[in-house]
Amino acid sequence: MDYAAARKLMVDSQVRVNDVTDRALQAAMLEAPRERLLPADRAFAAYAEIEPEVAAGRRLMLPRDLSKLLMAVAAQPGERALAIAGPYAAVVLARMGLQATAQEADGAVFDVAGAGLADEGVATVVAPLAEPAGEDWDVIVSEAAVPARPEAWIAKLKVGGRLAVVERAGPTGKAVLYVRGERGVSRRELFDAAPPVLVELAPEPTFAL
Repeated sequence: MDYAAARKLMVDSQVRVNDVTDRALQAAMLEAPRERLLPADRAFAAYAEIEPEVAAGRRLMLPRDLSKLLMAVAAQPGERALAIAGPYAAVVLARMGLQATAQEADGAVFDVAGAGLADEGVATVVAPLAEPAGEDWDVIVSEAAVPARPEAWIAKLKVGGRLAVVERAGPTGKAVLYVRGERGVSRRELFDAAPPVLVELAPEPTFAL
């Protein structure tokens, strides 16, 4: 399969047509080897308009949605970025010149995607997703949705840091951008999206008599 041609078709038909105008982001997506993050028997689906599974329930985000999230954070070369449940996001950010780290709760994801991430210079961390690794991040992004405002993630941003994530409590979610300032955190809604929700962050069920 000609993956370079498939990447170009993906960018032309799923990214550029959805008002993603950042040239550096487009160039990174034209080069980032999405197929290397999938099992060999699913690599053929890397550039289709679907959410292919990596392992342990982790899926790559639709290229359209991820490109819009990444454009919103306005990533800059040299910044530090944490991709939570986001191996493809980590690779694209690394291609854009950021110091990228990918965090997963299940090491099985890195059993599949680890070699591809390592080749892109992406660091990896296996830890519960409710508590992001490190601190003072310039950028945090996730390819999966969260059921509510992720306070623990926001707390790990530096002043001026940006978090882009989909908040989803029903059939459809809303992609949002958080920016941490000196005096608080701003929130801006971006677009509708419906990636799978991180089960690790789902609230514990409560019962009442």
